[in-house]
Amino acid sequence: MKSLELKQIEIMPTRIRVASILRKAILAGEFQSGQKLSLTELGKNLGVSRTPIREALQMLAAEGLVELRMNKTAVVKKIDTKFILDHYEMRILLECEAVVRATANQMDTTALAEQQKKILNRLDELTEEEYIAYNQVLHTSIWKAADNQKLYNILMDLWNGPSIGKTTSTAEHRLRSIEEHGEIIQFIQSRNPQNAKQAMDKHIRRSMNNILESYNFK
Repeated sequence: MKSLELKQIEIMPTRIRVASILRKAILAGEFQSGQKLSLTELGKNLGVSRTPIREALQMLAAEGLVELRMNKTAVVKKIDTKFILDHYEMRILLECEAVVRATANQMDTTALAEQQKKILNRLDELTEEEYIAYNQVLHTSIWKAADNQKLYNILMDLWNGPSIGKTTSTAEHRLRSIEEHGEIIQFIQSRNPQNAKQAMDKHIRRSMNNILESYNFK
């Protein structure tokens, strides 16, 4: 991540990062209803130990996404578009509230604005890891600036990372997402909470539609 010069990145706990990867895969239909998820296989594929995998699956079980079994496996439960809508509607409500509070708290967006421009200028050479980290920093910085630890914790638990649909190219998604980030940052800078809220709503709603398209496309 040195090429991005990201400073003061608050790394998500491993269980949160694993949960976000698995959550997005289930919501997008990459894991099918009834499919068994092995702690050992998941740990091997994601390059982490079984402990954060177990903790992540416990989080997903509490959300109703998987059913835990005694033999160190979990079974993906059947979900529908209503489940996906409910998930993203909560993100929209809470992230919109977070950006309003961050704006009211006069969040300093100088570093985010500089980073957004750098990312946009080197879009063609971005790695997946770099983009995921950049996207994470943008959102979590706003949550933190909202100055409500409970709100921060809930949003962390709902996080599912970039939502690239099967009907949208990675390049197109990244460009639109980064441009939307720029709008959000601009409205925070200009101390316009309502416009910042509308920009955040549009941003997450597009991610929701990407996931819905992927779910219906499978």
